[in-house]
Amino acid sequence: MCGIAGFTHLHSQPDARWIEAARDSILPRGPDQQGVYRGAAASMAAVRLKILDLASGDQPQVSPDGATVIVFNGEIYNFRELREELVARGHRFVSHGDTEVVLKAFLEWDTAAFARLHGMFAVALWNEPRRRLVLARDRMGIKPLYVARRGAELHFGSEVKAILAHPDVERRVDRTALSHFLSLNYLPHPYTMLEAVRKLAPASWLEWEAGRERTETYWRVEFRPDARMTLEDARRELDFLLERAVREHLLSDVPLGVWLSGGLDSSAITHYAAQQFPGRLRTFSVSFAGRKFDESPYFREVARAYGTQHEELDLTPDLDLPGAIERMAHFSDEPSADAGALPVWFLAQMTRRHVTVALSGEGADELFGGYQTYLADAYAARARRWVPAGVRRAGLAMARRLLPVSDEKISFEYKLKRFLEGTLLDPAEAHLFWNGVNSREQKRALLGGEGAPLSLDAQGSGLNRFLALDQRLYLVEDILYKCDRMSMAHSLEVRPPFLDHRLAEFAARLPEHFKVRGSQLKFLLRDSMRSKLPASVTARRKEGFDIPAHDWFRTRLKPLLLDTVNERAVRESGLVQWPAVRALMDDHFARRINAGYHLWGLLTLFLWANRWGPSASNLPASNHTSVSTS
Repeated sequence: MCGIAGFTHLHSQPDARWIEAARDSILPRGPDQQGVYRGAAASMAAVRLKILDLASGDQPQVSPDGATVIVFNGEIYNFRELREELVARGHRFVSHGDTEVVLKAFLEWDTAAFARLHGMFAVALWNEPRRRLVLARDRMGIKPLYVARRGAELHFGSEVKAILAHPDVERRVDRTALSHFLSLNYLPHPYTMLEAVRKLAPASWLEWEAGRERTETYWRVEFRPDARMTLEDARRELDFLLERAVREHLLSDVPLGVWLSGGLDSSAITHYAAQQFPGRLRTFSVSFAGRKFDESPYFREVARAYGTQHEELDLTPDLDLPGAIERMAHFSDEPSADAGALPVWFLAQMTRRHVTVALSGEGADELFGGYQTYLADAYAARARRWVPAGVRRAGLAMARRLLPVSDEKISFEYKLKRFLEGTLLDPAEAHLFWNGVNSREQKRALLGGEGAPLSLDAQGSGLNRFLALDQRLYLVEDILYKCDRMSMAHSLEVRPPFLDHRLAEFAARLPEHFKVRGSQLKFLLRDSMRSKLPASVTARRKEGFDIPAHDWFRTRLKPLLLDTVNERAVRESGLVQWPAVRALMDDHFARRINAGYHLWGLLTLFLWANRWGPSASNLPASNHTSVSTS
């Protein structure tokens, strides 16, 4: 795993320190080797975490004729097969890893090469004679890639901070992005919080030649359910695809393990990994001792069943949560307010002490229908059809008046109130609202006016429409963003086998009732794993990887919140309206509402503003060091 950065300078003379600052800003992504390319019209940098080809895979790499340079972030699981094909076509190799294979594949097939790559990646290729830069990102958006256009020049990087290392990139806040963040608690592509910086969409490539830009999508998942598919056929194909995906994701020349939560998805990965791993598999978990949602009994049972070498960390003792959150703000250089990032931070920190690579269960919920929101979508459709809107509004008002707030992570009263409020919205908007935070009224109060509308276009209908929305938005911009930033902050590579693109294509062909059947979520995956996993795991409902946000913002995190999101900071930023913020805090502290996730979003936003916003200073030298994993 690596990090990449660079910029063109067709019409200007660069300072050599700029590309070095960009490289150093992402050093934790690649502490094992760093390199810089300086050409007449472009500068590129790579930092490398050595996973494969430890001796000969350093970057940047240059083509035999010296014309084309590559910097590459990711893992290509079929690189050996591609290498054999390229050798047959006359190419010669001097290294033994995947970076040179990607370079030679590009020389052979140009942009058509990207559709041949199986894995996760963000790549930049520069051809000096043609003054041509090509950027590309993997199909599912596992690895991030940002771009900024500055006149006839283009900047790129694995993280926004690599782009901001260049002094001429502006930091003006994008008000549309701010509006979307307040709705979702994350930023949908192509937006970042800065007008100048954009995300390259998953499954796409961008060509920048002599200042002219062209972008194309090279793959898309098509939701076309196959009504002829039988459940037995689906079981066999899923078993084959999962076994193959996990086998390919075990490819490593360094120690490897699995993140194990005790839920269905990570337990399934553990099952297939333990079957194929040469030796005793290592697993890693975090627990919340004494909490209702603690999953330690389940992940311990799975660890015992497969005889793994298990490590776990309890997050209930007096860990330095505020300190961790402030350190997270540096690595999260765009605000992303999934409260589950905090346990992932500590999980990645612990895991890196033992291994360099971890497999995880991300993606199964979005592919196979694992969220409670899919049930809420179905129930809400019935409510809209049979219950008048006035009755639903009255029910919401009654629930707010009669049901006291609970400190549980996602309590019944919290879900009921959110559900009733969602039934008053358009179905797609309601689906995002159930995973997001602020209602229209709350966002209007925070912004002092109407915000920008979200684009809710998604292919398909029924359940598949909501799955498509989640794959395009929530999976990429929340789940995968969180996983990438928290793991790479500790120089740990995390691989999600469920996001093998062939599994995504298979899931899109499944009949909807193979995903959600009645009230049972992930029906096919659960059914397929019943003969493999302990019954306690396949029978239990999804808990989610999260923190007790409502409780902690009244206790452990309250001082950090009040110190960061105070009247002076809010008024000086101009981001949101102080009266609305103060009312939200007062209502939460007085237990009139549960606003833990709202407050997490505001805390994240202002930590971002302090570190990366328009008034923030340029990248300080003190941030160019890696995080200790000892």
